[in-house]
Amino acid sequence: MQTKNIAIIGSGLVGSLLALYLRKREYTVTVFDRRPDIRTIEFSGRSINLAMSVRGWKTLDKIGIGDEVRKLAIPMNKRTMHVTGEPIYHQYYGKDGEAISSIPRGILNKKMITLAEEAGAVFRFNEKVWDINLPEAKIYTGETERGEWKEYKYDMIFGCDGAFSRVRHKMQRRSRFNYSQKFLDTGYKELGIPANTDGTHKLDKNSLHIWPRGKFMLIALPNLDGSFTCTLFMPHEGDSSFEKLTNDEAVMQFWKQYFPDTIAIMPTLLEDFKSNPTSALVTMKCYPWTYWDKVALVGDSAHAIVPFYGQGMNAGFEDISILDEIIENEGDKNWEEIFEMYQKSRKPNADAIAELSYRNFIEMSSKTADPEFILRKRIEKQFSQKYPDKWLPLYSRVTFSRRPYSEALNIGDQQAAIMDKVMKLDDIENIWDTEQVEHYILGLLEDKKVIQ
Repeated sequence: MQTKNIAIIGSGLVGSLLALYLRKREYTVTVFDRRPDIRTIEFSGRSINLAMSVRGWKTLDKIGIGDEVRKLAIPMNKRTMHVTGEPIYHQYYGKDGEAISSIPRGILNKKMITLAEEAGAVFRFNEKVWDINLPEAKIYTGETERGEWKEYKYDMIFGCDGAFSRVRHKMQRRSRFNYSQKFLDTGYKELGIPANTDGTHKLDKNSLHIWPRGKFMLIALPNLDGSFTCTLFMPHEGDSSFEKLTNDEAVMQFWKQYFPDTIAIMPTLLEDFKSNPTSALVTMKCYPWTYWDKVALVGDSAHAIVPFYGQGMNAGFEDISILDEIIENEGDKNWEEIFEMYQKSRKPNADAIAELSYRNFIEMSSKTADPEFILRKRIEKQFSQKYPDKWLPLYSRVTFSRRPYSEALNIGDQQAAIMDKVMKLDDIENIWDTEQVEHYILGLLEDKKVIQ
């Protein structure tokens, strides 16, 4: 095994986990971050709780920290829908026992940094990287862009510094580097529901709660301390938008109209609304992700996505898992080949989950309250339970398996074409659970023209 001296830019979830993986291979690892050590400051106000699923857990289990992280998580086996004027109802994820896990980003990130430090990684906080020499794997840090810089030389550099990566920015200046970013018209703001006085949750704690309202929605994910982290997703501009909610009166009027059932359980609503920023949502794509055998992008720096499938962290963790598998299979002598295999494997899947994540926003905010959509999902679920070898729903394929995202997108489109035909059957509302519909779906699965 070769000894490598490696720099990681960014101490977030992906950077700290990558540090753990590289330390397992006994490489020397230094992690740089322009921010202070988050273990020494309060971490709040700009977060969406993480939803760990199979891909993330597999990556953590592989390095031996899955059980320790599970202590920080609450399983959510369903969506709980809060539709105005209707009783609360549930939409269960997957099969019995299948659940995604809610984990606060700050708590998990602090844990991962500590575990990486214990494994021997060195963290250099408050040290901003201003420039990178790609061919020589050198980085330059300093207090200001025009001040005095320190130079560090490494065998290779990993950019794990997020959607607005400094490492990727340097790579963008090279010829034939493709890059795009697209901001969603929708932004988000973090809010909260505190615990009851006895520390229990005010809502069902094993649910991802959604208040779907068409072009905007509120969600709430549980925390171990009895609280919920809430996120309001809403357009930046327009009729119902952040630009309209400029004072306490406007916020309360809006809340009474659209989320009246939450007012009693959100005592800090106005305070949270004022103190927490309105943040943007961006999809970022680029290629190549690597430069020779010197530099590679991992996680959001290579493929930032919107959060509506809960797969941003899971996709970043899977990057690490796939990279580690390639190193294991190929040995660690030819890093140019390792990097090439890594980016070719992950790029199509990153593009696929970006597309799926965007689509899921439409589903969560608009369709989850639609009776036709609910019936459609009911038909899918019944059919998949009877014929699991013929039909795995798209959500389960993404969330509860490790099959490639690109495969999930392709098969999901095929299944959607079939379900479009099923929903046009006469009297489908009354015959949905009959053998007639079952045989019709089986016939469509056999007819390749339908799904091409």
